Amino acid sequence: MFVTRRHGRELLLLRRVPAGGGYWHVVAGTIEAGESPREAALRELHEETGLLAMLAEGVEGVHVVEYVSPATMKPPTHALESESAVGISTTCYHVSAPDEWEPELDHEHDAHRWCSPPEAADALIWPHTARALRTLVRGS
Repeated sequence: MFVTRRHGRELLLLRRVPAGGGYWHVVAGTIEAGESPREAALRELHEETGLLAMLAEGVEGVHVVEYVSPATMKPPTHALESESAVGISTTCYHVSAPDEWEPELDHEHDAHRWCSPPEAADALIWPHTARALRTLVRGS
């Protein structure tokens, strides 16, 4: 989930706790039984940041597949990791937050920052998610 404020000029990044990888990312999570990708995205948004939001009917997310090394749960960095990489299907959505809103972080994150969409895309370790960000958020 890409969260922006100030007319899309600022995008929220969350830093996962060291045990979760310690990298900067957008709101993300898994789909629970019986949920649609939209419902899961909105639930994860609320759980990870405290923000309650709605997605307009008919708004489609951008579907991506990220590949992770089972050993590190991060993108593969060398050939051996690439050979055993597992694809994780993700649907990315975009929501706007109030200009002065700040997230209330959950146990999965230890910091947040607001940055421009291009800066956010450059900070993401997931290449297809960064591409989706550029597609969904103007100005990237």
